[in-house]
Amino acid sequence: MPLAVYLLGLAVFTQGTSEFMLSGLLPDIAADLDVTIPAAGWLTSAFAIGMVVGAPVMAVAGLRWSRRRCLTSFLIVFIAVHVIGALTTSYAVLLATRIVAALSSAGFWATALATATAMVAPAARGRATSIVVSGVTVACVAGVPAGAVLGQYWGWRSAFWAVALVSLPALVAVARSIPDDRPDPGASARGELRALRNRRLLITLSLAALVQGATFCAFTYLAPLLTGVTGLATGWVPALLALFGIGSFLGVTISGRLADRRQHAVLATGMVALLIGWSVFALAAAEPVTAVVLVLVQGVLAFGTGSALIARVFTVATEAPTLAGGLATAAFNVGSTIGPWFGGLAIGAGAGFRSPLWVSAALMALALTVAAVTVAATRRGPGRQQGGHCVPTPADTPPH
Repeated sequence: MPLAVYLLGLAVFTQGTSEFMLSGLLPDIAADLDVTIPAAGWLTSAFAIGMVVGAPVMAVAGLRWSRRRCLTSFLIVFIAVHVIGALTTSYAVLLATRIVAALSSAGFWATALATATAMVAPAARGRATSIVVSGVTVACVAGVPAGAVLGQYWGWRSAFWAVALVSLPALVAVARSIPDDRPDPGASARGELRALRNRRLLITLSLAALVQGATFCAFTYLAPLLTGVTGLATGWVPALLALFGIGSFLGVTISGRLADRRQHAVLATGMVALLIGWSVFALAAAEPVTAVVLVLVQGVLAFGTGSALIARVFTVATEAPTLAGGLATAAFNVGSTIGPWFGGLAIGAGAGFRSPLWVSAALMALALTVAAVTVAATRRGPGRQQGGHCVPTPADTPPH
């Protein structure tokens, strides 16, 4: 595996830390900038929306640039807005920096995924994807808690400075290691956008959004579940959140080694296991030992399956490798946005802190239904044509 792929994962680590670290900094930011907690919460929402919108848009916008130029440009902007965010005393300016940071991060994610898969043989795309995605899992384990500690002792601005500083070596490493390849002269926005007519791609993106929605629905409300239902002391929460992060890192690592050879088996097994796991977790949430075990297991399954779905996007969108990265990134962030929203609605309706786990199970049931209906439709009409090409489903196309 080329060293450059690991360096892309390092850069994604800093961006994952930036995306999720505000959860532990919002009270301090609200007090310092004299805004309400809900207003401070918009800083997180703005980043998520920027990632969803920015990923495909920035990917297409950079088609005429070399990948090294795209990656370094996005990183420079990302570092600059974190410096501005650390210095500003204006809520409006800080909100603007979060939007710009999300756009640059989305562009980097999309280009990094496309670059990593292009630097390896087709049989190693799943592993390359898992290495890049692992940057997010390491951010959950180490980056986000570290940001919370920095905010506790030196104020929320120190976390912004830390992200900027850690991004500097990533910028140097990317500039030195990524080939300055010229863009494909035949690449065009119109050509890549034709990929949106690919039914297999749209189905895969839908499944990715549903799986990630289930993951982040449960993860977002894990702390109140563990303290309010499982009965664990609050001191256990950071350790169990880290345990989920460790599970997610194991998941992408294992998935990366299996998905290239057994892509469909990994996806089918993972999705069924997630449905069972979230359901069992909801039923047994009051049992401390079971809850702790399932925190680890569900972390493995959730990110392992999610990573395999991202790899699958590149398998079915070979005609649009750059846009594929953007769409995969957008699907990931659609899930991370809708999942917590649905979970919050369930809690707000009085269903209790177990309810997000049931919502996660429902999202997985929907994902499996979409997959099953697609397979059934294909078996009824095996020779269907779309755009002049036979379009098999994710289940009946052999992995590359």
